[in-house]
Amino acid sequence: MSETIAHPFSTATGTDVRVRFCPSPTGTPHVGLIRTALFNWAYARHTGGTFIFRIEDTDPARDTEESFVQLLDALRWLHLDWDEGVEVGGPHGPYRQSERYDIYRDVIEQLKASGHIYESFATGEEIEVRNVALGRDPKAGYDNFERDLTEEKKAAFRAEGRSPALRLKVPDTDISFDDLVRGEITFPAGSFSDFVVVRPNGHPLYPFVNPVDDAMMGVTHVLRGEDLLSSTPRQIALYHALIDIGLATFVPRFGHMPYVMGEGNKKLSKRDPESNLFHHRARGFVPEGLVNYLSLLGWSLSSDRDVFTIDEMIAAFDVVDVLPNPARFDLKKAESLNGDHIRLLEPADFAARVIPYLVAAGDVSEPLSEVQQAILEAAAPLVQERIALLGEAPGMLGFLFIGGDSLVYQPDALASLPKNMREILAASTAALLDIPEAEWTHDRVHTTLTETLIDGLALKPRVAFGPLRVAVSGRRISPPLFESMEILGKAESVLRLARLAASTLE
Repeated sequence: MSETIAHPFSTATGTDVRVRFCPSPTGTPHVGLIRTALFNWAYARHTGGTFIFRIEDTDPARDTEESFVQLLDALRWLHLDWDEGVEVGGPHGPYRQSERYDIYRDVIEQLKASGHIYESFATGEEIEVRNVALGRDPKAGYDNFERDLTEEKKAAFRAEGRSPALRLKVPDTDISFDDLVRGEITFPAGSFSDFVVVRPNGHPLYPFVNPVDDAMMGVTHVLRGEDLLSSTPRQIALYHALIDIGLATFVPRFGHMPYVMGEGNKKLSKRDPESNLFHHRARGFVPEGLVNYLSLLGWSLSSDRDVFTIDEMIAAFDVVDVLPNPARFDLKKAESLNGDHIRLLEPADFAARVIPYLVAAGDVSEPLSEVQQAILEAAAPLVQERIALLGEAPGMLGFLFIGGDSLVYQPDALASLPKNMREILAASTAALLDIPEAEWTHDRVHTTLTETLIDGLALKPRVAFGPLRVAVSGRRISPPLFESMEILGKAESVLRLARLAASTLE
């Protein structure tokens, strides 16, 4: 019987598509890992299929509950919802590998009974000695020599106190598959040997539990990073065995997505700050902006358009359009895209998203007072067009929530003050005091100061308004000056001008 007929690949399309995201809970979520989740999620949503979220937590030395909680947090923050899996349930649970050992033991027994896996007693040292004796490289690896151990030999090993590992008997044929991203790939017969699927202590390994879970959960498309490409023929070999015992009916389609590169075109490391998903959230990325940027790491909506909504991505995304070439994480481009998405937010939504950053900076406390809420609603639109990250908002808005006596002048702002600063402030104060309280608007303030400083004192706008900006905000660059003065009100604005004029700046 031919391999193609005996071991068919999935032909699932549309709502029959089933994909999964199955991270190990080790460390903080990495942007490359989340890009993998995003592409699986987008493909499921595009096809109308099912997105499964499974946790591979079979390494107690490295897996942590903290990391598991962070993975949940990451997907929920980015609005990558799942149809089956942890905390959602489904017909193929449990969805944590640490809770599936009884399932694995049953499958192991079936594969032993069918002759697809066998006992292996050889140690690494013995394998090297055998290779030397046969004139091979000592590191050439295992050569399948224990496939036909007699029961007497197995008993002798056990009498020595040895416990066997279990190895999968791999097909003695080429293993080929059509990678959804990279095209036809063939691993020639003999390019890898029978591999261990269960340790001598009975602990099943990743190359076993991962395909078993995929088979039992009906996964039709395995979309993952190219770093796992070398393990794919082993997984296909195991699938052949699972089909033969009736546990599966097809081999899933595979698609291996490109590496995410960092500075210097090196693979983005977990040690790189830009690899940490929550580092970006803390700096003020919005989910829409980060999802948009991560989607561009190997895929694009069109050649001339980088900014798009998640719904537009879902409508267009197909894994066959993912490029095989490495994708570089460009932080400046990511921030620029994030700024574009900030500007797409409704003003009230933007203001609400800024609050946690203002709280973290100590500018406000929750719940906001009526006065603070009014200031935020008035001021948020002034900076929405000017920032790329929500984390920039406290620096731009903080001066509006404090009294003038608490204002700190930034060193670069003080350095920008002209020698005639006090003359400018005095003239401005006198003119502003003449504005009736009821007429204190940004237009009236702008008109009054223009007449006084530019028309009256013949100053250039930069020289005229620079000291006022420093006096009001403590910064050289701030939200629009006159709108800020309107929000602060007449008394507070005049007070701040007087305070800077009276300051000793040496």
